[in-house]
Amino acid sequence: MSKRIFQAMMAVTLTTLVVCMVLFVAILFPYFETQLSNELMNELAYLVPNVEQEGVGYLEQLPQGQNRLTLIDADGTVLFDSKSDPARMENHADRQEVQQAMASGTGQSSRYSETLAKKTINCAMRLSDGQVLRISSTQYSSMALLVSLTQPLFLVLIFAALIAVTIAYKLSQRLTKPLNEIDLEHPHVNQAPYEELKPLLRRLHHQNHQIKEQIQQLQAQKRQFTAITDNMREGFLVLDADGLVLSYNSSATRLLQPEKPLDGHNIRDLTDQPDFLEGLRSAQEGEHVECLVPLHGRVCQLLANPVYQESTLTGIVLVLLDVTEQQQREGLRREFSANVSHELKTPLTSIAGIAEIMKNGMIDPADVPHFAGKIYDESQRLIQLVRDIIRISQLDENNVPDTPVPVELKECAARTLARLESAAEAAHVTLRLEGGEATIQAVPAILNEMVYNLCENAVKYNRPGGSVTVTVRSDASHAILQVADTGIGIAPEHQSRVFERFYRVDKSHSKEIGGTGLGLSIVKHGAAFHHAQVELESALGKGTTIRLIFPKHAAL
Repeated sequence: MSKRIFQAMMAVTLTTLVVCMVLFVAILFPYFETQLSNELMNELAYLVPNVEQEGVGYLEQLPQGQNRLTLIDADGTVLFDSKSDPARMENHADRQEVQQAMASGTGQSSRYSETLAKKTINCAMRLSDGQVLRISSTQYSSMALLVSLTQPLFLVLIFAALIAVTIAYKLSQRLTKPLNEIDLEHPHVNQAPYEELKPLLRRLHHQNHQIKEQIQQLQAQKRQFTAITDNMREGFLVLDADGLVLSYNSSATRLLQPEKPLDGHNIRDLTDQPDFLEGLRSAQEGEHVECLVPLHGRVCQLLANPVYQESTLTGIVLVLLDVTEQQQREGLRREFSANVSHELKTPLTSIAGIAEIMKNGMIDPADVPHFAGKIYDESQRLIQLVRDIIRISQLDENNVPDTPVPVELKECAARTLARLESAAEAAHVTLRLEGGEATIQAVPAILNEMVYNLCENAVKYNRPGGSVTVTVRSDASHAILQVADTGIGIAPEHQSRVFERFYRVDKSHSKEIGGTGLGLSIVKHGAAFHHAQVELESALGKGTTIRLIFPKHAAL
């Protein structure tokens, strides 16, 4: 602002200065001309008496001066001229000043010479004998005068310009300093350095108040929106029509895992997943999209909705739902259904086959007890399988009908080993119980089944002459039950899956060993029900150790 004020003041000052100089010359030039005419008339009045007395001789004895003297006879003949030869001069009877002098006694005229850019002023006075004495003087024209004064005028202009620059700079700084000191964030009428600024400050104060309220409202809305979207498990993105990211939440960053920030980037530059890009393209074409897309080892459901404003696509809203666990559960459910069907089909087929043989009378009466025993074994296997499925279902849904009570782990382990003594003797496996007492809050039926499954597996998958050692110990906050065997061990690639339902390390050997394939799965779910941890250590040919770590004071 000070720059514009400075420029305006300089322009006004210099323009005024130039105009004043022109007017000064224009006014003074006629004044100088009048003064010169008066001086010439005075000089004539002094010369006329002498010329009347002495004639031309007086004029000839006068020294050469700047002014030109001419004596003209009554008929216009030039009798004397101080600058030229009278004989060569033309008749002056038609000259204006001569005619006026002949008529009225005095006369004046002026003539301009364009060639010399000079103006000649002529004054004439009639003598007593009818002759006319004329005096002439030359004067530069106003333009010539200006040209001749160019250098001094230029110096004057430079000097005046320097003064004007200094004054304009100081004055512009003085005028703008109060304006620059106004607090625009908190304008008040009393701050106005000039009366004319008070309406502006009132308006600024009102507008600042309105803007402040609007910003506070927008910030509150933004905080609410951010709080809502950041607490969503679903990824949320708002794009413009070209795919530029306008807004997003933290879940979107977690699911997309972009190599650079989402802000201000096109979504196509942040992921190259073809299903995702195809869904985005369909949304840009105005379609509502729902599809599954794999993202960084996760499965996400993509919901893309185009946003229209007056039939023009203005943006796209994307929602990413992480359905990995849902897909995994559905896969496990399908696998579980298939496994259950297979496990149920095997004993049922065996029972049906034996029953059909017996129905057709194809069995020797002496073999009936044997086949009846087979039917009994298969039915018991079915009963155990259904019991285990029901138990896992209860644990899955946390719908265990029994109430937790204090249980002594060492006593539970002792009872379990007593139940397995005959199976251990048949497999030539030694059973040992070590450690001290440890009491936990547990459901006895579930705990007994967990310990039994661990010990039974340790006997089944052991080797002749091997051993199973059950150790119970405790510290201030945990009770630990450890089952260690010297059996065949578990390969590292199977260790992470042995607790899955119906998973068997050696499927060809599992039928000979027996079991439902749900024992370790029940252990895992039972441990989760009791808030316990399960640890597994195993090496092929060296045996397996499984630990159950129970918190002593956990509420079930």
